[in-house]
Amino acid sequence: MQRLDLRQLLSQKLSPQQIQFIKLLQIPTVELEARIKEEMEVNPALEEGREEPENEYSDSESDDYDSDDDYGKDDVDINDYLNDDEISGYKMQGDRGGDDDDDREMPIAMSTSLTDNLMDQLGFLELDDKQYTIGMQLIGSIDSDGYIRRDLSSIANDLAFSQNVMTSEEEIEQVLHMIQTFDPAGIGARDLPECLLLQLERREQDETIRLAERIIKDSFDEFTKKHYQKIQSKFGVSEEELKKAIDVIIKLNPKPGGSGAGMTRVQYIIPDFILTNENGQLQLSLNSRNAPDLRISRSYADMFDAYDKSDKKDKKLKETVAFVKQKLDAAKWFIDAIRQRQNTLLRTMEAIIKYQHDFFLEGDESQLRPMILKDIAEEIGMDISTVSRVANSKAVQTEFGIYPLKYFFSEGIATDSGEDASSREVKHILKEIIDKENKRKPLSDEKIEKLLNDKGYNIARRTVAKYREQLNIPVARLRKEL
Repeated sequence: MQRLDLRQLLSQKLSPQQIQFIKLLQIPTVELEARIKEEMEVNPALEEGREEPENEYSDSESDDYDSDDDYGKDDVDINDYLNDDEISGYKMQGDRGGDDDDDREMPIAMSTSLTDNLMDQLGFLELDDKQYTIGMQLIGSIDSDGYIRRDLSSIANDLAFSQNVMTSEEEIEQVLHMIQTFDPAGIGARDLPECLLLQLERREQDETIRLAERIIKDSFDEFTKKHYQKIQSKFGVSEEELKKAIDVIIKLNPKPGGSGAGMTRVQYIIPDFILTNENGQLQLSLNSRNAPDLRISRSYADMFDAYDKSDKKDKKLKETVAFVKQKLDAAKWFIDAIRQRQNTLLRTMEAIIKYQHDFFLEGDESQLRPMILKDIAEEIGMDISTVSRVANSKAVQTEFGIYPLKYFFSEGIATDSGEDASSREVKHILKEIIDKENKRKPLSDEKIEKLLNDKGYNIARRTVAKYREQLNIPVARLRKEL
């Protein structure tokens, strides 16, 4: 049986303006320009440029529309769009540079792909049509590291089904050996030992190179585990001879696909903040070069003002007024969201600078204080999720380099003095201990734990292991050197 109930519910929902602000907040400066251009494409009431001098508009008293529909129901004062001091010139304090800075373009790295480079070299070989097809298939099978990890039998099947070329593994291997002579050295190898041997073959042959080749061919497993005494006994060489061979091997390139002219990937980091030290005073500016000045379209404003003075009983005219009003509202909301975004960014970064003031003065990692998202959220009076959106996608340029904001957030480690030390500080000291250790007898995690405890940091062995792994430092056995 159906019943009708009347219930009262209390719920929270984000408004469209809040959703727009959240989306704008989490994108970095490098993506903001594209987002602004996208908005201007869909909203003709939004324009790029500084606010024009204010014009006088006649204040006309307009009646509400008589129609039952909602078109033009709310009166709108055009001055709300044109005279809002918070909108015009929405860029924030500390923005630098004039027109020259705004017009400066970032350089774009031009590079040749690995495949194109290898295809160019393939063209210099005197190959028949079948061999050239095999070469193209092999080059297409080379991964980003420079290896061919597929079996030659699988490549033969691919040639038969896709190219209608019948061949054998021996023919494929012959062409593969030709490709393995290409630059960069080691390209086209099927595994790491073969890659290293291909590079050694191009070196001037002497006793050290020949010993290095023997180590890779016959004792590669012992080499990877750093069982140097076993290798020394097996080949009957002195420690100095072994050391020279090991030094040659470790300087070889294990990923030739990422080397060579025109094949290095270049990525530019555009900081969202710029921090300078002016005689001990930290000066923060917001990098808004990629966020042009925005304004409400004067033509749309004039259009709305003209419609506001016209006959309001025409239904098509009402629809036009509603469209113009919607576009003006959307433009105003977008500019407000940009302004709010930059306000939030500045407040968050200023709070981080206040918390980590000593680090920003000297750039010493040991000066970093324990700091979590909650600390900054309480400092600026915002939600933790807002601070998280800022910290996860923004970077600051300092005199010591460019740092992602999340770099400054770390846990606290208890010390003997009763104060908390930043985990960054502990990692810095841990790295110093490992850098200064005797590489012939590297320190175990237990010994590092004892040294840190002696320095006053109450830290467990498992935490030492966790921090060491986060620093990409291998275990003691793999740090051993001759």
